Amino acid sequence: MTIKNRPVYLDLTQFRFPIAAIMSVGHRASGVLMILAIPFLAYTLDLSLSGPEGFAEAKAIMDSLFIKLVLFVVLWAMLHHLLAGIRYLLLDFHIGVEKEIETRSAQVVMVAAPVLAVLIGLIL
Repeated sequence: MTIKNRPVYLDLTQFRFPIAAIMSVGHRASGVLMILAIPFLAYTLDLSLSGPEGFAEAKAIMDSLFIKLVLFVVLWAMLHHLLAGIRYLLLDFHIGVEKEIETRSAQVVMVAAPVLAVLIGLIL
């Protein structure tokens, strides 16, 4: 009997990714999300600057609950991208490259971005 080299089924739910890897994916996703939000934000800015009627229409758009949720996610994306970018900049300068510190800084970014987004959202 011959044994064939067959592909092995990999159950991806069994893998445990480190928090730094999860944060890295979040950094990329937040960058894409910010890019996708630019046309809508530019449109509403242009609309609000077109005159009193345009401002009222832009205000009505921004008062929608769905739009507020979308803007909250964009705010989270901006804060996550900013904090993760600062973390990566420090890592580029070899600050915090030890395993424990790198894991802790990733955890701080993952927690701080949504907390700051909620605080800023409550203020605005």
